[in-house]
Amino acid sequence: MPLLNKVRTAASGGPGGDTATRSLSRLRLALTLFFALDGFLFAGWVVRIPAVKQQTGASAGDLGLALLGVSAGAVITMTLTGRLCRRYGSHAVTVATAVLLSLSVALPALTRSPLALGLVLLVFGAAYGGINVAMNSAAVDLVTALRRPVMPSFHAAFSLGGMIGAGLGGLLAGSLSPTTHLLGLTVVGLVLTALAGPVLLRHPSPAPPPESLAPAEASDGPSRGGTRRTVLVFGVIALCTAYGEGALADWGALHLEQDLGAHPGVAAAGYSVFALAMTVGRLTGTALLERLGQTRTLVAGGATAAGGMLLGALAPTVWATLLGFAVTGLGLANIFPVAVARAGAVAGPSGVATASTLGYGGMLLGPPSIGFLADWFSLPLALTTVAVLAAGAAAMGYWARNAGDPTTS
Repeated sequence: MPLLNKVRTAASGGPGGDTATRSLSRLRLALTLFFALDGFLFAGWVVRIPAVKQQTGASAGDLGLALLGVSAGAVITMTLTGRLCRRYGSHAVTVATAVLLSLSVALPALTRSPLALGLVLLVFGAAYGGINVAMNSAAVDLVTALRRPVMPSFHAAFSLGGMIGAGLGGLLAGSLSPTTHLLGLTVVGLVLTALAGPVLLRHPSPAPPPESLAPAEASDGPSRGGTRRTVLVFGVIALCTAYGEGALADWGALHLEQDLGAHPGVAAAGYSVFALAMTVGRLTGTALLERLGQTRTLVAGGATAAGGMLLGALAPTVWATLLGFAVTGLGLANIFPVAVARAGAVAGPSGVATASTLGYGGMLLGPPSIGFLADWFSLPLALTTVAVLAAGAAAMGYWARNAGDPTTS
């Protein structure tokens, strides 16, 4: 894509250039912390799902319905967050939703029935959906201002936060109750928001330079229909791969513990292994994109994730399953950021918003879908749908290879 793949400083030279650069650097650091916090809190919740499931007496189907509360709350909020960002600014909305997410992560451990769990997960899902749309909107503005391909680094921070949250959860699973653990996450979330929030609140979102607007934004007539279709394709690619991330987050530990007899601590490490692989993949994402191009990155990533997930879902041993989770994480690592970036190249900020919303919708819809399929068939078979969708994402990425900037394919 034209600007996001150009390595240039945002504001260099001229009066105030150094001040502007420092301001953008502080914004980048603070925003990176919010991405990491989001992953940390989400992973802290998901590794305690087996304990909360037992505490509420939920079946796999009951748990799937309860997890649908996360999806419902997030979808409702995602449709409103764009308007809130336009009215109050993406920075203010990011801080507000971070506070709500920190408070709501403690609620599931206080429930004693599947119905109560589903209701509190509505609140948690609303906060989760809101912060993801808001901070991605803020990241898009910052990436455009920096004129550097740093979007994978924000998603790497999310994955790193998830890895730390899952690893810490695995260590604490045998010694702390879910209530104590999740209340501790609330405290951590509020403290980190208090530290990073003022930076976002003091600095408005940087305005994109006029030349950064995508050509499609100025187009009219029939081409708009083609643009919308292309954006939807990249949004569906993001959805297919985020489905896998959400499925592994909520069901990976349960698969290891329930189907393979893994110790709770080892089971919790399953998502940590996946998140570590995602982090490594995203930290090297810029170099990979420069070497392979965007289309090859999409296709290779989807194919790798499909193979890894087949191993992770069907392997008969714990260690082979963990290896499959790791390969899946490497494959999925950069597909979501690339899909969102390609949507932005085609339709500007509105394309980014559409693809991001579809993508996170896939992350939130994956867990309840896996739950229903596990009830009807089995959990290992349900997890193979991750491989099917990853392969589909690879095929769509190849089909859309000429969309946006052809030089990146």
